Amino acid sequence: MTEAPYDTLIIGAGMAGLTAARTLAEAGQRVLVVEAQDRIGGRILTRHIHGETVEVGAEFVHGRPPELWALIEEAGLETTERDGTQLCFEAGALSDCSDDRDDIFKVLEGLELLTGPDLSFADYLAQHPVSADQRQQLIGFVEGFNAADHRLASAAALGRQQQAEDETEGDRSFHINGGYSQLPDFLAAKITSAGSTIRRSTPVRAINWQPGQVEAVTDSGILRAKRAIITLPLGILQSNAVPITPTPGNLPTLISKIQMGQVCRFTLIFRERFWADLQPQPAASALSFLFATTEMPPVWWTPHPATSAIITGWVGGPRSTPLLAHTPEALANQACETLARIFSLPDAHLHDLLLACETHNWQTDPYTLGAYSYIGTGGLNAPNEMTEPIANTLYFAGEHTDTTGHWGTVHAAIRSGHRAASQVLC
Repeated sequence: MTEAPYDTLIIGAGMAGLTAARTLAEAGQRVLVVEAQDRIGGRILTRHIHGETVEVGAEFVHGRPPELWALIEEAGLETTERDGTQLCFEAGALSDCSDDRDDIFKVLEGLELLTGPDLSFADYLAQHPVSADQRQQLIGFVEGFNAADHRLASAAALGRQQQAEDETEGDRSFHINGGYSQLPDFLAAKITSAGSTIRRSTPVRAINWQPGQVEAVTDSGILRAKRAIITLPLGILQSNAVPITPTPGNLPTLISKIQMGQVCRFTLIFRERFWADLQPQPAASALSFLFATTEMPPVWWTPHPATSAIITGWVGGPRSTPLLAHTPEALANQACETLARIFSLPDAHLHDLLLACETHNWQTDPYTLGAYSYIGTGGLNAPNEMTEPIANTLYFAGEHTDTTGHWGTVHAAIRSGHRAASQVLC
């Protein structure tokens, strides 16, 4: 291989890659970040339309993870903590259910006490009988929150995740005013000011390596460095869309133990908050989350306490499959019909109020091939093993490599970027 002009090549300009790049660039390394798309941020994707800030990727700041909050504060961004009421649509009626869902969380807390061999969440439920209604709610929560198939999800990993959330006040959530995309933009500015480069619209087609040198094959030529931090999403690694030659260690085995989840999410932008004056009051005027387990999608949320006239529909896991083939127009039509039924309003009235439906299909996005990761049965140690450097030449980062139980989050990606950079510098 020809002599490498860069110290470190970082493949992917999501939050993991940008975090690692900034750390290394500010430590004096020659860093090149290569991004396939014409934008940065990975699965952070903010759109501004009709005067609204709409997230079609990552949306919430979950709890108070220190790495993420340090970055938010350094960037001088403002946040709003989410609050409000929860409504449930059951047996054709809306009611305030803010306190009714506590029982299912008590069942989930039992996952933290698991011992013995790992088992799937489906098998865990079979060993801990609950009512049919609770079972449906538990499956809905696990699949919805984790974008997971409950038949594949590791019960041990869910328990570890529960502990991790407790450690970071995970029951709280926040919005970044003005959009999440401000964070990758801030990191990108820091990287370039430190003298390193971000090359966009440059898909890596293959990675060839030997100890002490890496070549990334692109349409515009071969990029060389002494080492590489690979932050490709799990779905890309699993598809072998970017082959790595020779295959590093037991990578195929490790990535087979982690699952890439799927979701369908879309945000409807209305002319006004049509739900604010409806019954039940005062819960409807302060609506935060709406749960309608018999409807599709089964989960909705608003940006309360912000008064934006937007509402987001969400379904995660296998139940999202039928909706993934829908166009934005078809999603909007079905959503208006569902919301009209839930709120006892004329379907035509909601269509008249609707300005836009914003969505993004992460499953068919060729640069992600999925939403975010969760741990499959027996795979709890796989992320830890993925953090081991290969011949001090290949390093892996990304939310799927998190070792602290926060898989699928922005702060997991940030943590992995810090970890990989530290490994390179040690």
